[in-house]
Amino acid sequence: MAPAFLSLKDLRRRSRASFRTENSNDTSSDGTLSHETNDTTPSSGSLTPPSHLSDPALNLQVKDSNASGQYPAQAQNRPMMVPGGNSSRYSVSGMSGLGSPAPNGRTNLPVSQYAPRVQNIAENAWVYQKVLLLHGTIGETEQNHLEGTVIVSKLDDSFPPTSWPVCNSHFKALVYLQPGPNKIRIEFSSPKLANSSSSNPIHVSYLTLHMVPSLNAPPLQLAILLGKDSPGIFDATPSRAEREGNGLDTAVKKFRMAAYLWQAFTAEQMWRHKLGRRTFRFEEEWTSGSANYRDRESGIMRSEARVHIIRSDKTVAELQDLNKAQQYDKATDKNALFDIASAAVKKHLNPLPGQKQYVAVLLLDAHWDKDVKTIRGHAALGGGSGELQLGIFGSHSLHSYPGCFEEVVPAFTDCTPTDTAYVANDCNEAGSSWEAANIGIGAHLHEVGHLFGCPHQEGGIMLRDYVVLNRSFVAREAYSTRTKSKGGLALQADECGWHRLDCLRFRAHPAFRLPNDTPTNPDESVQAFAIDGGNVLAVAQTGISFIEIYGEGDDVCRAWIEYIPDNNSPIQRQVTMIEQDLRARLPEAKRKGRVKVSVKSHGGGSLDIDDFKAFASKQSSVKLPGGKVAFRCKSLGESKMQGSEPHEVVFTSALKQDRVMSRVIVYHGSALDGLEFVYDDNSTQLFGKRGGKEGGDTFEFDVRRGEYLSGFVVRAGFWIDGIQLLTSLGRKSAMFGKAHGGSAHTLIPPRGYSICGVAGTCGAWLDGFSILIKH
Repeated sequence: MAPAFLSLKDLRRRSRASFRTENSNDTSSDGTLSHETNDTTPSSGSLTPPSHLSDPALNLQVKDSNASGQYPAQAQNRPMMVPGGNSSRYSVSGMSGLGSPAPNGRTNLPVSQYAPRVQNIAENAWVYQKVLLLHGTIGETEQNHLEGTVIVSKLDDSFPPTSWPVCNSHFKALVYLQPGPNKIRIEFSSPKLANSSSSNPIHVSYLTLHMVPSLNAPPLQLAILLGKDSPGIFDATPSRAEREGNGLDTAVKKFRMAAYLWQAFTAEQMWRHKLGRRTFRFEEEWTSGSANYRDRESGIMRSEARVHIIRSDKTVAELQDLNKAQQYDKATDKNALFDIASAAVKKHLNPLPGQKQYVAVLLLDAHWDKDVKTIRGHAALGGGSGELQLGIFGSHSLHSYPGCFEEVVPAFTDCTPTDTAYVANDCNEAGSSWEAANIGIGAHLHEVGHLFGCPHQEGGIMLRDYVVLNRSFVAREAYSTRTKSKGGLALQADECGWHRLDCLRFRAHPAFRLPNDTPTNPDESVQAFAIDGGNVLAVAQTGISFIEIYGEGDDVCRAWIEYIPDNNSPIQRQVTMIEQDLRARLPEAKRKGRVKVSVKSHGGGSLDIDDFKAFASKQSSVKLPGGKVAFRCKSLGESKMQGSEPHEVVFTSALKQDRVMSRVIVYHGSALDGLEFVYDDNSTQLFGKRGGKEGGDTFEFDVRRGEYLSGFVVRAGFWIDGIQLLTSLGRKSAMFGKAHGGSAHTLIPPRGYSICGVAGTCGAWLDGFSILIKH
């Protein structure tokens, strides 16, 4: 009989302990990683900021200390993800019989040194979108060059496991999140490692993420537009159409998945720019799940991004003929398809007055005409005004899109040559299926950028960097027909991205608001005042976000100044612009020409000064008696009405100490006709005309309490639609004129100045307005 100390129980206990090694204290950092060189020109990626255990959007803002305005790209140290709540890692040999799964899904095994390390998000982080992009490594990448697969699964099995390839120890993966806590298991397997193929794998990490949908932000609507007689099919090769279909149901799945990729990509880019994990949300509906194969097979219902199906009042033939405007320079109407889509969307959504809609439209009837080598029924346009912001794009690349999570990697690595007998090779940059997916998904995202207010940039999505969009979702790039390169490892530095200026715009956009953002002043406008010394004061109620600086002839911005608040730097509501400083930020060749600035507010407002030197010169000043000088603010309105003439009034009360303004008579109808300022001696000054309502409306000041005029709220567009008077005691008059016309602008003198008059232009009514200020 065996001795007691050799009992089976003790033997197992001692054997298990004998496999442990000493604790290692390796950590993960995010320095600049080397990458393989190919024939493509890699886009400059920015580094991922450090992870935080609390909600990053609460206090994660960056103070720009770079004098050139460029976003500093430097390595940031980051604590590695802590799998299973244990900060120690162990080197474990493979024995399939060790340990057993715990009831909560986490194993009792020591953590393997090959457990996946997620680098761009921390345990218990808060996110605000449905689809999240992860990237990470297996072990120490300097020591290991492992190939294999990462399997991402939810511990509650609310979403089926998905597989993502590992290339040279790097991986990228997507996670489908639901509101509340999401407990995620990330497992690595490789034929070169023990336990990879066993029923009890040990190369596993765990991550808990909390998702809160940002329901306080307007959604990006998704819509598919068809002709009124459209059969609802899109271009695809016969083999592909037979395998996965090319009807309307397939189009909805593919378009929805492309939108999820937009969302995940944008959130990751905003995080890398240290602006919080912000992205747009979608309107959702309770429908059959389409994001994975299991949902489709089992008929699982989910809350998915809604795709509106809109029928145009035009036939397919009419739509396909209209796109000649996009294909030929001799065409006269280059916005025909955009206008048709805009009218159809407005009719379908029927927005309420003041309800702004943001809509990405897929033109399903876009068709490759191989005979004339033209994509008919296609237009790539984004923008809009008023109540609708729209981005449209054709469906000619839709055949290459993934339709669910399991198809993302195959879609971005499929080297099947583009058969131009059936489908288009768009701009000769879509010679293979994965490159067609880049062009279709990426170029449509470019138009979404336009609908959110982004102009073209010197780099990023708003240039044409989306031709490498695939690199954000796969760790290895396939052979490229565009560059004739064999591809290879795709690291963060090789990816495309949103330009820093795009991200700053998104930071201020209402569609990118987070649930814990503080409410902002409803007046998003920016005002500018020329002051002493040739300087200009920019003022915004919501604060100044950034200032773009353009040299003469520049069509894109290459220099800017940021004023992003953080814990050490509050919101800047008043900023002084100095011409010498602005010129110094431009390239040397641009410093002597005309300088244009565009001032952006945190509320999303914008003010352009086309010639900074001219605006800051004496032409913006008015000489007052006694040698004093008053300064004009940037004028509102276009001052382009027929017969429009300049008009200016310096208040008598600002020139004479014994006069007090007692009331203002406002003349208005559906626009502002004029203002009459009345003093305590019954003398008057008229600015504009006595038109509109007979006798006008009168606003009285409480002169006994020392109340005086302190500013205006002006509604202006092409002309001056309406005006509201503000007083030193905090009172406001009614909005005289058209209360909802144009856009609102608050004109209040900056600190240290007071209002001393008004100026502008007047035609049939007032079409230009500004205030005069003095020390």
